[in-house]
Amino acid sequence: MGGRSSSPLDKQQQQHLRGQVDALLRNFLPQYQAQLAASVLWQISQELAPQELAGCQLLHSKKLPQVREHRGLLSQLQGHPPQWQLIFCVLRGDGRLEWFSHREEYENGCRPLGSTALTGYTVLTSQREYLHLLDTLCPDSGEHTLEESDSLLEMPVNFPLFLQHPFRRHLCFSAATAEAQRAWRLALDGGIRLRGTVLQRSQAPAAHAFLDAIRLYRQHRGHFGHDDMTLGSDAEVLTSVLMQELLPALRAQIQLSLRGTGRARAWAWTELLDAVHATILAGASAGLRTFQPKKDELLAALERKIRPDVDQMLRLREHVAGKLRAVVQGPLELCLRRKVDAQLPRVTQMLLNTVEAALAAVQTLLVQGMDRLSRNLRRSPSGARLRKEVYSFGEMPWDPELMQTCYCEAEPSQGRLGWLVVPFGFLGARSLVFGVQDLAQQLMADAVATFLQLADQCLTMTLDCNQAAQQLEKVRGRVLKKFQSDSDSAQRRFIRRWQLCILLPFVLSQLEPSCKEELPELEGDVLAVGSSALTIEGIYEDVIREVLLQRIDGELKKALSTSYVSCDLDGCLEAPWNQAGAAPNFNLVSSFFAQRTFTDFPLLARKVIYLSTGGWQLPHITSLPAASGASSRGISPIFFSVQLSEGSCAVHGEMIASRSVLEF
Repeated sequence: MGGRSSSPLDKQQQQHLRGQVDALLRNFLPQYQAQLAASVLWQISQELAPQELAGCQLLHSKKLPQVREHRGLLSQLQGHPPQWQLIFCVLRGDGRLEWFSHREEYENGCRPLGSTALTGYTVLTSQREYLHLLDTLCPDSGEHTLEESDSLLEMPVNFPLFLQHPFRRHLCFSAATAEAQRAWRLALDGGIRLRGTVLQRSQAPAAHAFLDAIRLYRQHRGHFGHDDMTLGSDAEVLTSVLMQELLPALRAQIQLSLRGTGRARAWAWTELLDAVHATILAGASAGLRTFQPKKDELLAALERKIRPDVDQMLRLREHVAGKLRAVVQGPLELCLRRKVDAQLPRVTQMLLNTVEAALAAVQTLLVQGMDRLSRNLRRSPSGARLRKEVYSFGEMPWDPELMQTCYCEAEPSQGRLGWLVVPFGFLGARSLVFGVQDLAQQLMADAVATFLQLADQCLTMTLDCNQAAQQLEKVRGRVLKKFQSDSDSAQRRFIRRWQLCILLPFVLSQLEPSCKEELPELEGDVLAVGSSALTIEGIYEDVIREVLLQRIDGELKKALSTSYVSCDLDGCLEAPWNQAGAAPNFNLVSSFFAQRTFTDFPLLARKVIYLSTGGWQLPHITSLPAASGASSRGISPIFFSVQLSEGSCAVHGEMIASRSVLEF
């Protein structure tokens, strides 16, 4: 859309960018390897001293995170000069957007006209807001004219969907109705969040090691504040980090050479950035693919080396930590009293309000769903109607329209968190909001899975309609108690983790000039163990984190106004890292894991209630796998035969197919 760059990337420019990627990998991969060793040590220490998740009452949902596939007709602004063209769009379950010339091309399995992973995009539905954004991209390019604006967008767009990315080409779509626009916006937002939080949701040690390595890599270059650069897969994160480093030079060297003025020039700038981003992403992906076999070998070797000596290493770690506490105690306490303590209550309360509002909306939605099932049971629906209601209830966590009532509670906080930039350099508001929304979806999924499991256990063939409804009321009460317990625990863990994300980088930056100078004197003790799993810098950060958590726990206890037992140092993580049985995520390169392989909830015996002249009776049994899942724990797809107690209606030998587990 708009003018083209007067100097598209030539071979020399592409080679220069590949050299930049190589330099990034040379500097980053050693840091990554060190963090892999630290993660293996942490994992083994957890096995030796297992920690149960306090207050975990709900069953864990066994459905992989995904978005519902969404498809339909849209108009897209494309071409040079740009024109609105009707296309057929498909949002895949893994968060990729594809578009085709016609529906038939999609149905026939043809290659799409274009596609993109939604990582890092933002959806704008205001044409005025989007045009203002274009005006800010090239502020020195001069004012745009009315004619240029008209030629750029041709005419006002009634139901626009603008996909904006800081480093990629913008995508401009238009829906036919307000209803279609809303449905697409919710679907796209879900895909953006799914793609963005893949590393944060992972339980794999390698994923945690990668995020820690990225943080340390950037700290060594003077960037301490938490931001949204870690959204996406490993290759996408590395690409964003390098793009951010190169952006000032790109603006100085290339932006002034772009043709056109105003918004056309701004669009040309996004196309140029897209070419740079694609080149860097290809190089980062290739580099991480090359590193993958070495990483696998390294993890196996670290396991063999660390496990026999883990006790000695942990004792040494505690010995060095004791010395470091004496070194940092004075400067750390001074920093906390002067720059953290006064702000900590406000940070705590803001996080608490955000999470409480979202989880309260989850509870309200959950209650409505359970009550709807009970009402339908009392009203004597048909078996088909009840099955439909159970299916709809089981799909609630993955219904974007329903869950939006929960997600929207977190969205306003993205703006309110802006005040954290000045005192703490925190720029990760979007990541935080995504985290709240992920938490809301996971708790809803766990609660739904628990309700369906308990309902399956209590509904028997001897119950009539009213008795069955009474049993569901009891299940409802049990689930709500379990939900409240898990909600409280998850809320505390979430607040602690994000307080650390906000405060720890800031505190480290404040102590950098003084305390870091003392570390070389203690490094000899760590080097003596001969393992990269222990580093003086890692122990130093653990000591600071430990003290900071004591402050956080004290303030959190006040805010909650309840008794609160502080977790230990490792308790800041939501769950132990567990790699066993995991499914690969949609990472472009490495085999990180989004979660364990599982279906959306355990097999539910969906009892189809048949109303005969003699009253409610249950069929012999109807066993259906949960919607959108795959076989759990090796269970094959189920054949069922339902023989009704009265009448001649029967269903025989129908195979219920389950969709394969979505591989990330």
